[in-house]
Amino acid sequence: MSRAMKAGAQAAAVHEADSHDLIRVHGARENNLKDVSIEIPKRRLTVFTGVSGSGKSSLVFDTIAAESQRLINETYSSFVQGFMPTLARPEVDVLDGLTTAISVDQQRMGSDPRSTVGTATDANAMLRILFSRLGKPHIGPPSAYSFNVASVSASGGFTVDRGAEKTKTEKVSFNRTGGMCTHCEGRGTVTDIDLTQLYDDSKSLNEDPFTIPTYTGGGWVVRIISESGFLDPDKPIRKYTKQERHDFLYREPTKVKVNGINLTYEGLIPKLQKSMLSKDPEAMQPHIRAFVERAVTFTSCPECDGTRLSEGARASKIGKISIADACAMEIRDLAEWVRGLDEPSVAPLLAALRHSLDSFVEIGLGYLSLDRAAGTLSGGEAQRVKMIRHLGSSLTDVTYVFDEPTIGLHPHDIQRMNDLLLRLRDKGNTVLVVEHKPEAIAIADHVVDLGPGAGTAGGTICFEGTVEELRASDTITGRHLDDRSTLKDSVRTPTGKLAIRGASANNLREVDVDIPLGVLTVVTGVAGSGKSSLVHGSIPVEEGVVSVDQAPIRGSRRSNPATYTGLLEPIRKAFAKANGVKPALFSANSEGACPACNGAGVIYTDLGMMAGVATTCEDCEGKRFQPSVLEYHFGGRDISEVLAMSVTEAEAFFADGEARTPAAHRILERLADVGLGYLTLGQPLTTLSGGERQRLKLATHMGDKGGVYVLDEPTTGLHLADVEQLLGLLDRLVDAGKSVIVIEHHQAVMAHADWIVDLGPGAGHDGGRVVFEGTPAELVAARSTLTGEHLAEYVRA
Repeated sequence: MSRAMKAGAQAAAVHEADSHDLIRVHGARENNLKDVSIEIPKRRLTVFTGVSGSGKSSLVFDTIAAESQRLINETYSSFVQGFMPTLARPEVDVLDGLTTAISVDQQRMGSDPRSTVGTATDANAMLRILFSRLGKPHIGPPSAYSFNVASVSASGGFTVDRGAEKTKTEKVSFNRTGGMCTHCEGRGTVTDIDLTQLYDDSKSLNEDPFTIPTYTGGGWVVRIISESGFLDPDKPIRKYTKQERHDFLYREPTKVKVNGINLTYEGLIPKLQKSMLSKDPEAMQPHIRAFVERAVTFTSCPECDGTRLSEGARASKIGKISIADACAMEIRDLAEWVRGLDEPSVAPLLAALRHSLDSFVEIGLGYLSLDRAAGTLSGGEAQRVKMIRHLGSSLTDVTYVFDEPTIGLHPHDIQRMNDLLLRLRDKGNTVLVVEHKPEAIAIADHVVDLGPGAGTAGGTICFEGTVEELRASDTITGRHLDDRSTLKDSVRTPTGKLAIRGASANNLREVDVDIPLGVLTVVTGVAGSGKSSLVHGSIPVEEGVVSVDQAPIRGSRRSNPATYTGLLEPIRKAFAKANGVKPALFSANSEGACPACNGAGVIYTDLGMMAGVATTCEDCEGKRFQPSVLEYHFGGRDISEVLAMSVTEAEAFFADGEARTPAAHRILERLADVGLGYLTLGQPLTTLSGGERQRLKLATHMGDKGGVYVLDEPTTGLHLADVEQLLGLLDRLVDAGKSVIVIEHHQAVMAHADWIVDLGPGAGHDGGRVVFEGTPAELVAARSTLTGEHLAEYVRA
């Protein structure tokens, strides 16, 4: 048989099962998607591009990945589903050809103080088993090496009924050896409270001495203290006896009667520790967080020296290394140490641990240590930590969904990330990536460009095809794909300098550097080189310094740009003044809320273990306000019509005429400046993309009074076209007399800078030094660092 005949016979014999090689989406309408229909090839790398807010995440995460997850959840029993998050079916007509989807998003890891890089992965668990087998002296099972397990011992008796009035009492004892340091309870830090920040000791309890939020005179908290019977309410606190002082500050919970009501009295310090100090500071209300930062200092635990572990766990060693030493090592050094262990009895464990640690190094996180608190990881680092468990997976035909995996990566590190994505694809998986970086778009087998604009101006497919076809297309992404910023002909002259001397936070090595003021300064370097440590850890956070970090903005479906930026406050007051009523009427979270939906605009019906259903409220038709409130007008509009305006519309509305409101107009100008003119004022924060949230946060902080702005990777989530607008904003800030310091990897921002501080040369203990200071032109000319080489290539010097 000829070769052609054989090929024909094979083609005829293609199995029906092999024909399902597309993911078909038809009629997708999630968020701003406008009836999108698309076919995505399986077992290929598809990159989704488009301006921030164009609908990329709505299509990839909220439609494809969400439906895959929902269908998988439905395969479990009703009992199991009751413990799982309920997912509603996405707004889409047809979803066909789905495979199991694994989403690796940018969500920060939980900031629980007990969570570390080691506990968030399997590395710590394997290390504990290793030390329980090989550690000398032997102290117990793996739990004896865990800082989250306390040592417990108990003994007692129980009665066994043997029938016919025969009973027997048996004694039992219980012991569990844990590795938790008893002094800091496994946290590694202890709190030192400044008592002068809690109360004025020259006053008595009846004179309202407290400076703690919510501890107001006449309130129940203060009444329990003053009427407990342990203290004289008319006696100044500084004149308390030793016993009274102990009762006031440290007394154990005790039942007391106040006005005939049984209540619990507790000393001030333990009460504060339970109510405020045990909570995540980021989740606190601003005034409470400010109090905690003012009154409390966190210092390393003196007993365990910050290792979180008990003395026994620290004393048990393999060779000369304890588990505390192992967790404190950089992961690449720990991998070398584990590679040097040769013990046949635990060979499979060592192989698995070596693979896990090598995965950290391979993905560019070898500079981390296992005892690094998970909450301190950046969004990009957290995403790469989540990727580690998938690198050695035996699963194939899985859909991996990534949300900008190159965030926080230096151009030098992006190639490594590209190799990992290609490896996942080559194992027979479908890889879907939401991305803006040209270097990551370049490796795509298939590109889908959404737009053409953002918000209501987006939500349609503008282009499908190869990278070369995208480059030749007339879409926004196609036009900007080969954009290259040029070095500035002249740079600004500094008006002063911010001297940093002996900076030693984290991996910094006694760094001395002068940050010029009155110009645009970019601090750059490979991931883990010490940029954030230098800027956030060494620049004093004082009056005049406005810091915009990467922490995600928090908000529920009731929060929107108007509430988050403080814009709603002047709007409510303007409506109230014009109509002679209370401002609270014009808040959907207060007195003006529709009683049927409590101001949510929708009614949620809980269907048990099935997905809940949200229906538009019939009473207010989704407007969120009582009908009587909508009868009040300002500038010819009611409050729901104002909240339905875009930022651009509202900026013109509040600029002049009878609706002129300068306070509202100033906030709207800042929102327009950061490129959010298309957002509607009442759009829930939960529907905003990562880039939109970043810019919303930036717009809010632009209203802060300060001379120095510190921005941490402001290009995160921004399309190539949006970066141009950001550069214009940075220029306007500097031209207005501000000093702008930017931590950034984007070459366009580096090229636009007046001054560059490059850290390195590597990450972790290979970094922490200033390897270059000067203008971008000098960096390109020298090409003495990795950053210089990549910047020179970018500007085609």
